[in-house]
Amino acid sequence: MKLAPTPVSLLIAATLLMTHMPVSALALDATPPDAERKAHEVKAPFGAVRADEYYWLRDDKREDQAMLAYLDAENAYADQVLAPTKPLQEQLYGEIVGRIKQDDASVPYRERGYWYYTRFEAGKDYPIHARRKGDMQAAEEILLDVNAMAEGKGYFSVGDAEVSPDNRILAWAEDAVGRRQYVVRFKDLQSGEILADSIPGVSANVVWADDNKTLFYVENDPETLLTVRVKSHVLGTPATTDKLVYEEHDDSFYMGIGRSRDDRFICISVESTVSSEQRCAPAADPSVFTVLAPRERDVEYSADHLDGRWVIRTNWKAKNFRIVTAPTGSTSREQWQDWIAHSDDVYIEGFELFDGFTAISERSQGLERLRLLRAGGKEEYVKADEPAYSMSLDVNSEHDTPWLRYSYTSMTTPATTYELNTETGERRQLKQQPVIGYDPGKYTTERIWVDARDGARVPVSLVYRKGFEKNGKGALFQYAYGSYGLSMDPGFNSTVVSLLDRGMVYAIAHIRGGQEMGRDWYDNGKLLHKQNTFNDFVDVTDALVRQGYAAPDRVAASGGSAGGLLMGVIANQAPEKYRVIVSQVPFVDVVTTMLDPSIPLTTNEYDEWGNPEDKQYYDYILGYSPYDNIRRQDYPAIFIGTGLWDSQVQYWEPAKYVARLRDQNTGSLPLVFRTNMEAGHGGKSGRFRKYREAAEYYAFVLDQLGVAGAADAAAQ
Repeated sequence: MKLAPTPVSLLIAATLLMTHMPVSALALDATPPDAERKAHEVKAPFGAVRADEYYWLRDDKREDQAMLAYLDAENAYADQVLAPTKPLQEQLYGEIVGRIKQDDASVPYRERGYWYYTRFEAGKDYPIHARRKGDMQAAEEILLDVNAMAEGKGYFSVGDAEVSPDNRILAWAEDAVGRRQYVVRFKDLQSGEILADSIPGVSANVVWADDNKTLFYVENDPETLLTVRVKSHVLGTPATTDKLVYEEHDDSFYMGIGRSRDDRFICISVESTVSSEQRCAPAADPSVFTVLAPRERDVEYSADHLDGRWVIRTNWKAKNFRIVTAPTGSTSREQWQDWIAHSDDVYIEGFELFDGFTAISERSQGLERLRLLRAGGKEEYVKADEPAYSMSLDVNSEHDTPWLRYSYTSMTTPATTYELNTETGERRQLKQQPVIGYDPGKYTTERIWVDARDGARVPVSLVYRKGFEKNGKGALFQYAYGSYGLSMDPGFNSTVVSLLDRGMVYAIAHIRGGQEMGRDWYDNGKLLHKQNTFNDFVDVTDALVRQGYAAPDRVAASGGSAGGLLMGVIANQAPEKYRVIVSQVPFVDVVTTMLDPSIPLTTNEYDEWGNPEDKQYYDYILGYSPYDNIRRQDYPAIFIGTGLWDSQVQYWEPAKYVARLRDQNTGSLPLVFRTNMEAGHGGKSGRFRKYREAAEYYAFVLDQLGVAGAADAAAQ
């Protein structure tokens, strides 16, 4: 409750400050919404039954008035509760946006005689896609002004934007809802005319054939949003007559299309969590697509073509992946020849082919690195200067060059694009993300290791402002993801500077379920090993508190999507470890979602979470599913955000979760639920709108942790 300015309340506040207990300014006298309970049972095929009193909040069409009224009521309640933090929100937003160079531009890259780039204009939310012919001194051609396209829309996003091989026609995919159901449109770049052709209901992925009039695209299922068919469209014809090229009948597979490195082939790639398959056709005559190697469970591969051969990354007989080669006409794994052998200590993430060398992206001891291989077998590594960093391949659009472009960043170094001459060793910095007013010399980054409860060693990346003391009194913001083998690398985050300048420590816990430490790190954090993900996060928190990085009552935790599942689990299993939790688009109703194959993406996830139609997986998932494990106990302060049009984690999961939390929570700390009524999984579109959201939940966190409102508090 907000304290009145009486002598007694001031005495209490002073006492709390002396003991480092946070004092919240939030308006908790507001009455939270109370969603109606309606009896409903969710049944599993083998007979198990669960009660779900808030199942009625699901509406696939997003039209139910009672449901919308509940979301509106939660938003109104959030407005009331957060009103006292409005000045801090504005201050944070001003700081974050103030670091942005508003008229920024990307590093141009050359392709077929043109230099392509995107640029922003001051005060505008969306990019302008442009090109110049020959060199960057030539006249600018604007391909797409996304600001004009987004005008009057609550959400707008452009996916692929591909120019035909003769440089004349632009095809792009746009989404005006946020549900990742795109519409493909076309523009004549010579006349500037928007063509009449339109292809709805597709993914963001498009590829041209060599004839400059045939476009390949991936069609989505309108209900599940799964990528189900590849079709070809001929300019000037109705989309209803488009030709079916390939249809995928296994709904556990995703699908994508692309061109090979040498532009000779168009390839259709399909992949599930544990298997993949690629079929390719000549770009000059893409009439017949031939499978490179038939799919097989637990065998993954991806192939590229240059210099008359296929180069293939695969985990076939190689858990951490290896790179093999095969003749152009190869259709069997038995013809694959080892090029870069498997290593138990090095995980191979990818590669880029050039005429005179190959760049290998790999991971060792939780950090990325780039290895250069030259003809004759000579190799070397691209150098890094910090203990915790992220290094990756950048846009390398042409293969007939000695120059390699790569990106480098750390928790103190803004994203930097370099160009390295692999013949002379010359390195050029093409661009560093401009961060106005930021001085990297004022901050320190660390890499430490934490022993988890089962003996696993978990890497943790940390950043804080110089002058911070590990005296057990500070405030910590700990982030993690921990699913799908996605590695959360220690990169620069300009919004986090506002936390660091207030004396906080920011930590990324590289927990199991990611792939920072290789394939075993992923395998030991999924399916029937998923509890390791949650244990690792809590064990990292305990270690950081024990080592003096934070006071036990001044720890914030944050995660989104599958990381929101992580937040839901720790809130149930270890609520006393966290003062405040931020959970964005959280996957919190795992059992119900995984039992319903009509929900977008469910069938693709069986090999990540398990299929709960199997009782073994049902019981295991039920043991941690956040929605099913809410119980009467004191919960931390929690901020939950979602988007009404989210296609990956449906809005009703966090809505149900919040409603049940309100029933069971015996604590007095605030629970805030914010639904963006116009956005999907990625939040609001536009480069500035998302910072409003960040400022809101940052203010919530700072308020709960009792962190000083003024920036540069650490230096005072």
